[in-house]
Amino acid sequence: MVNLDVVIIGAGPYGLGAGAHLRQIKGLEVRVFGEPMWFWKNQMPAGMLLRSSWEASSLWDPRREFTLDVYQKASGKRIPAPVPLDDFVNYGLWFQKQALGDIDRRAIAGVERDASSFRVTIADGEVVRTKRVVVAAGIFPFAWRPAEFERSAAPLVSHASEHRDLSRFKNKRVIVVGGGQSALESAALLHEGGAKVEVIVRAPELKWLGWKKRIQSLGSISKLFYSWTDVGPAGISQIVSIPALMQQLPRRTQDRLRIRSVRPAGSFWLLARLKNVPLTTGRRILSASEEEDCIRLKLDDGSERVADHVLLGTGYRVDISRYSFLPAEIIASLQRNGGYPQLGPGFESSIQGLHFLGAPAAWSYGPLMNFVSGTRYAGNKLASYLAKNTSPS
Repeated sequence: MVNLDVVIIGAGPYGLGAGAHLRQIKGLEVRVFGEPMWFWKNQMPAGMLLRSSWEASSLWDPRREFTLDVYQKASGKRIPAPVPLDDFVNYGLWFQKQALGDIDRRAIAGVERDASSFRVTIADGEVVRTKRVVVAAGIFPFAWRPAEFERSAAPLVSHASEHRDLSRFKNKRVIVVGGGQSALESAALLHEGGAKVEVIVRAPELKWLGWKKRIQSLGSISKLFYSWTDVGPAGISQIVSIPALMQQLPRRTQDRLRIRSVRPAGSFWLLARLKNVPLTTGRRILSASEEEDCIRLKLDDGSERVADHVLLGTGYRVDISRYSFLPAEIIASLQRNGGYPQLGPGFESSIQGLHFLGAPAAWSYGPLMNFVSGTRYAGNKLASYLAKNTSPS
């Protein structure tokens, strides 16, 4: 049986960033498991552009040797802003090779704990014993389907995270549900690919992320309003960029700032791409029923829509019980708030040695953990904590 100090589950931005930081701790045996950039590479639509700014799209290593700027220079290719999905994926794969070298691409089947360590079973049956497990497994299991679509068949209804290639919907009638970036950009891509698209949003109006661009025209004073992390609206952005400051606020205030920072909104550059797409706001979908090869939606104003497919851009709701590798006994032992684990210093849960990074850390550390720019804070804090609290084998 292989014995390690730290197992990191997941090789997306948070797993790779954590691995890069922990590899710098002398004597610590660390292994990252997972297919690098899997979610971004396989579950995001081709042609997508990152909503985050250039600076906020870099992964973090301790010495800042492998930024997006460095990658652009090394690749000899000019990368436009906003950053295209394929360029970001290739950057992540380059970061992995430069900052970590080879990683273990096998999936994790299960995690068990005993008195002093964890037994991690790999999909091929091999078992690894480790002192600590860092869960950085991303948001794919948290894709949320509204209740009215829970019984709808897959051929007629799907979540936006289920598609890499949207060209299959060419000449099809597609209803996109949701008013966030994922929904609106998917609608733009579908329209540009020849689909007949309508967007239906429950909110009375769509929110657009345009104020930052205007405030930036004020020059250096704009930094008073917006953090480089590119999370949250003016003013709030500076607060949520410092999780230690967020944690000093009353819980009710933390929750308000977290919700305000991740509320559905679309990038201003989508406006022109959606000018010929019907955007129906202030309407709730009451029911969905299948009719032969199409689906009929009933709305709260009495109107109906018939489509060949409904694409749910309804976001994600964190629920760590959906991680298939975490058994029921571990989930039951964790202190949680809803689907979020309650985390202490070093992103450690109520189970000693079990840590969570990324979106599951957002209840404890704030909305920064939902974004790539949060990898800087997470990597630094995790490495600092483990350096003090983990004795190398």
